[in-house]
Amino acid sequence: MQIQRFTLLACLLVPAVSAAEISASDTIVVTATRTETPISDAIVPITVITREDIELSGATDLAELLRFQAGIDIGRNGGPGTATSVFMRGTESNHTLILIDGVRMNPGTIGGGAIQNISPEVIERVEIVKGARSALYGTDAIGGVINIITRRADDTEFQAGLGGGKFDSRSAFVSTGHRGDNGEARITIDWADTDGFSPSTALDIDRGYDNLSVSLFGSRDFGDATVSLRHWNASGNVEYFSFFGTPLDQDFRNATTAVEWEQRVSEAGSSNFILSYMQDEIDQNQAPDFVHSDRMSVDWQYSHALANHTLTAGVFYMDETAASLPSFGDAFDEDTDVRALFVQDQWSRDRHRAFAAVRFSDHSSYGNETTWNLEYAYDISDSLTASIGAGHAFRAPDATDRFGFGGNVNLEPEIADEIQAGLRYRPAPRHSIDVEIYSNDIEDLIGFDETFSAVNIDEAEIRGAQLGYEYTGDTFTFRGEFVRQTADDKSTGERLLRRAEETLTLSYTQSIGEHRLGLSVLASGDREDFATSLPGYVLANLTGQIRLGDTLQLNARVENLLDTDYETAAGFRMQERSAFVELRYNWK
Repeated sequence: MQIQRFTLLACLLVPAVSAAEISASDTIVVTATRTETPISDAIVPITVITREDIELSGATDLAELLRFQAGIDIGRNGGPGTATSVFMRGTESNHTLILIDGVRMNPGTIGGGAIQNISPEVIERVEIVKGARSALYGTDAIGGVINIITRRADDTEFQAGLGGGKFDSRSAFVSTGHRGDNGEARITIDWADTDGFSPSTALDIDRGYDNLSVSLFGSRDFGDATVSLRHWNASGNVEYFSFFGTPLDQDFRNATTAVEWEQRVSEAGSSNFILSYMQDEIDQNQAPDFVHSDRMSVDWQYSHALANHTLTAGVFYMDETAASLPSFGDAFDEDTDVRALFVQDQWSRDRHRAFAAVRFSDHSSYGNETTWNLEYAYDISDSLTASIGAGHAFRAPDATDRFGFGGNVNLEPEIADEIQAGLRYRPAPRHSIDVEIYSNDIEDLIGFDETFSAVNIDEAEIRGAQLGYEYTGDTFTFRGEFVRQTADDKSTGERLLRRAEETLTLSYTQSIGEHRLGLSVLASGDREDFATSLPGYVLANLTGQIRLGDTLQLNARVENLLDTDYETAAGFRMQERSAFVELRYNWK
């Protein structure tokens, strides 16, 4: 990717700024520390995608929301519903932990969560934490954590919408909720169907996708206690091609259910207990092949404020079953138990903040693992903050790594040691500048040898830096972020697959009265793939919201505005220039 193209795009998008100042309320996040924390106090880098951002984006799944976030590479095997991978900060696609309302959805069969099946219509916000977080969440959180918070009630409201666009795409949703003095409830149902396009660059047969998503939330207050129930389910069908080019299709189901009990024990202490269940199922329709994973988890923590400290301790238990009947390789049906104990401390005094956490995990297949995080931030001035952190994380091989096609029962866990540092500079309330540098060394990274058998390679070495700038005006917001990183097999010097070494993301939103416009741009450098190289590309999306009265709103999106011909995975076609519209009804 030529840097001249980056510069030209930046010059076109950067608006003129003034010296006027505004103030913004602080956002509360939970993923960075497992407790409610103002985002300005979080030491590690964290990004929040709000409901307002989601509605303006017009995205049809979570992957479309994430691809314009700096430090995240998306690899996709074609169009909607096809297998999609997240590479955060140069790590592997199964090194990012995906949570739905705090419940892990990464299956026990093949690692990465099915983000292609998560409808944005059920999402209230997305919290993205970059960096190792195994001390808080256990296995898989080597590159970072993505926590999807589903929608909650806001007084009494009703929303509905109908949409359509290219590829005979159709969508509809209904969402309603009510909040009272002692509780709240909400239900959202979203349906999407498309005839799609050919995911293979070698074939010209359209492959479709349909998805019915349901999200339920209810809570009730009982004095100092709150009991809540959360359920999310996505089910449908996706059409694709086999390795040999044969048209196939498969049914899928992803679901998480959680019951949570929050108890205020005293002025300084609170208890939180979550019982959850996860299902991940894929059933092939032209053969008896299937991949199924389910998991029951118990997660309890107690937090206590003491002087300048917030102390948290907890226990975790997981019982997981992973089963597969594949056309290639051996069938398996494996049970895994994990027990864990964790403690952490958040400390702040004057201009200093620190965070320390340690987790002791007992994995039924790999024994004991100890993971930790240690972080410190110092406010050099009211506008400048410096931070540094280190983390030790691990990922236990999943059932497919051990027993699937090319599996190896002798695999060792992947072990990561990360260091990151950052500067946050706020020269004025309208402006913000962020600088992040990071280093991650992963021992026993799981790859494949010349016989396509899973093996632990010597070590992966990841080095990177990110520069971000944001300006918030009275009627517009501009954000630009540039990432430069290397992710290599240290023993051979070869680049790890499907990760760009340079990316630039730009976003511009403009309010025109009650109407809004948005432009998002991703400029990605070249990336390596199996036996080939993929050239860099520039992707741009144009979105808009037009108010048609007190209750009606017209949303429009032009995907791939520049009609770029590009691939994020070798041999798989990505979407051409396409237009979509949606009419929404909102009543409160």
